[in-house]
Amino acid sequence: MVEDRRAALDEVMEARGDWPERSPWLREAVAALPRDLFAPDRLWRWDGHAYVPVDRHVDPDGWADELYASQDAAAVTQVSGGLPSSSLSAQGIVVDMLDALLLEPGHRVWDIGGGQGWNAALAAWRAGSGRVVSTEIDPDLAAFARERLAAAGLDVETLTTDATVTAPAGGRFDRVIATYAVERVPWTWVEAAGPGGRIVFPWGRLGHVALTVAADGRSASGQVQGLAQFMADRTGPVPPSAGPAAFRAVRGDGPAETKRIIDRSLAPLEGDWDLKFALRVAVPDAVITTGRDEDGVNAWVHDGTAGWAMFSATGDGGSALFQGGGRRIGDELLHAWEQWEELGRPEPYDYGITVTPERQFAWLNSPDDGPRWPLYEAAAAASR
Repeated sequence: MVEDRRAALDEVMEARGDWPERSPWLREAVAALPRDLFAPDRLWRWDGHAYVPVDRHVDPDGWADELYASQDAAAVTQVSGGLPSSSLSAQGIVVDMLDALLLEPGHRVWDIGGGQGWNAALAAWRAGSGRVVSTEIDPDLAAFARERLAAAGLDVETLTTDATVTAPAGGRFDRVIATYAVERVPWTWVEAAGPGGRIVFPWGRLGHVALTVAADGRSASGQVQGLAQFMADRTGPVPPSAGPAAFRAVRGDGPAETKRIIDRSLAPLEGDWDLKFALRVAVPDAVITTGRDEDGVNAWVHDGTAGWAMFSATGDGGSALFQGGGRRIGDELLHAWEQWEELGRPEPYDYGITVTPERQFAWLNSPDDGPRWPLYEAAAAASR
């Protein structure tokens, strides 16, 4: 049963062109070390209301279906407080990120956020015995990964530590790969990679980026490599929530401070992912929720603290903009939208990141002379 699911997913990825041409080793590694070897006996499925358990010994077919649902689907392996807290990342994303790592035999690898150990296993298949160190902040997950890696015959050192502040002892790494999302890159990662090292990590709620550390070790820079959403850093502040309830909590009951009519339809906010990406870069703390009625698309925006905006469709292709909370976050979004159009409506892959000890910024087309935006400082925003 599981074998059939593996084969079917392999064929789907081949048909869709998801096996990277420059990294043929990845297909071999996944075949040798399939994700079911690193999946716990209990997975979790969203039933439309809550996450419910799917146990391998009770419902083996359902368990296999959940694990191999799609090359784009993660399998939830841990739920805390009713929300996912760990997962086996989608197979297509795992492959895409390891391809971006440009991993070669003999490289020393730091795998960050090891989870169940599958990512470290695939890296070890390529890099070689004793070349991968995996760190995981959750001691139970680290113990699980350690057991599964050993059962697979892999020599991978698995440590329980907070990778945001502490790197494994033993010198530099040629490659660093993280499997949880950060808003800003810990300088610890850059120091651990050192000159010429490559760092692949999920950036916020956007996608994953590959950085190369400069020859002097004082900066790292690189472009967006792929698009996906990831579990957030457990040690960072909780990002603002989306949805009507979160907006109402920030909006409160007071009157709007400003109101004006804008000559712009909000329809692109529903499905133009290039635009949504650009707005996330330019106004990173803006949480946007959209909804449609007979007059058109409406939007509710907040920053998680006090600033809010509401765009109410007027039925003639425009919107009424209401704002409050001492911040004009709606105007900030409109300005970023206009800037994106003036820049030629760039795609996500046109963006990149540069990290130095003093600052971090996103850029468009070029880190040297392209437009720049400072990266979101979540801690500062949370205390604002």
